[in-house]
Amino acid sequence: MKNIDNYDFKNKKVIVRVDFNVPLNDNFEITDDTRMRAALPTIQKIREGGGSVILMSHLGRPKNGPEDKFSLKHLIDHLSDQLGTKVLFADNCIGESAKELSSKLNAGDVLLLENLRFYKEETKGDKAFASKLAELADVYVNDAFGTAHRAHASTAIIAEFFPVEKLFGYIMANEIANIDKVVKEGKKPKTAILGGAKVSGKIEIINHLLDKVDNLIIGGGMMFTFIKALGGNVGDSLVEVDLIDTAKAAMAKAKELNVNFYIPKDAIIADKFDNEANTKMSPAGEIPDGWMGLDIGEETISEYKGIIANSSTILWNGPMGVFEMSSFEKGTSEVAHALANATANGTFTLIGGGDSVAAINKYNLKDKVSYVSTGGGAMLEYIEGKALPGIVAIRGE
Repeated sequence: MKNIDNYDFKNKKVIVRVDFNVPLNDNFEITDDTRMRAALPTIQKIREGGGSVILMSHLGRPKNGPEDKFSLKHLIDHLSDQLGTKVLFADNCIGESAKELSSKLNAGDVLLLENLRFYKEETKGDKAFASKLAELADVYVNDAFGTAHRAHASTAIIAEFFPVEKLFGYIMANEIANIDKVVKEGKKPKTAILGGAKVSGKIEIINHLLDKVDNLIIGGGMMFTFIKALGGNVGDSLVEVDLIDTAKAAMAKAKELNVNFYIPKDAIIADKFDNEANTKMSPAGEIPDGWMGLDIGEETISEYKGIIANSSTILWNGPMGVFEMSSFEKGTSEVAHALANATANGTFTLIGGGDSVAAINKYNLKDKVSYVSTGGGAMLEYIEGKALPGIVAIRGE
C-alpha cells in the first residue's frame, strides 16, 4: 500500500483530513494546540515533496450552520506561525471560494477550509457533499485518528472518490502501528490496566482483550461492580447493579482462559465525594455504609507495580481513582510512574483515553512512556476489534 513516505507529492493538490478540534478561550485564542502540532509532520512532508495542502477539519459541535465561535479562521495565525508560511483560508469548505483558492495553489501552499460541520451533510456521511470536497484535490490523506470511528463524509466517504490516491498521514499510521503492537503483536507477558468510573464503558474492551493478554488489572470506580459481584460490601461506592452478572461472566471467562484478573484488595475510602472529606484505608470488600471508595489502596498499589515491572507490553486506559482530587490521586500517580519506570527498562507502554492521557500529562511523563494515543473513542473501538470507517476507507479491509 502507498504510504506518506514513499508517495510522490510533486505538483499534487492534497486534501488532508486533520483533527484541529482544539479548545479556544473567550478571546478565540487556542489554549492547547497539541492536535495541531501533531499534524505538522504530515503537512510538512507533503509541502517538502512539492505538493500543496488543503486542510479540512471540524471544530466544536455547531448546531445550525455557521457560527463565528466555531470558525476555523481563529486558527489561521497560529497555524501560519507553526508552518512558517501564510496559510490561506476559504470561508466555505465547498463552493466557489474553496474551488477558486484551491485551483490557484502552488507547490508548498497551504489552504485551510472552513468548518466541515457547518454542513449537516458532513456527519450524515453524505456522498454528494464528499464529492464536492474531493473535487478540490488529486490525493486524499486521512490524518485524523480521533474521528476514524465516524463514517463522516470527510473521514470515510470521500475516499471512494480516490480509488488509488489515498493514504494515511503520520498520526493515523503511528496510531494504528502502536495499537497493533499491543493488540496484535507485542511481547509477553502482556498486561492491560483498565480504570475509569463505569464497567459499562469498558466491558467490550475487557471481553475483547481477555484472549490477548496475560494480566488484566482493574481500578477506578468500575472496580466496585466487580467487588460486589464477588460478594463484597462496597458501602456507598459506585456500582452498576445491572452489570453484576456481566462482571461475573468476564471473571469466569478470564479464569477459563488462564488470564490473571486483578481486582483491588484495598481502597482509600471517604465519607463524601470531596477532597476535604474524612478518609481511611479499608479492605476493598469491607467498606461500611456511608463511605465510598475513591482510590486504590497501598497493598493494591504495591501489587500492581510488581505486575507492571514484570510485563513486556502494557496498555493503560483509565485512572485508578478520582485523580483530579489530590486526596485520591496516589493510585493513578503511582501507576503512571511505574509505567515510566517499566518503559525505561524496555517495556512497551501504550497510554490511551482522555483521563489516562491527562494523568500522564499531569505528571509530566509523556516522554517517559512508549506512545500516547490521541484517539480516545477511536482507540477504544479499534482495541474492541471494531472496524473503523476511516481506516477501512483507506485500507479497503
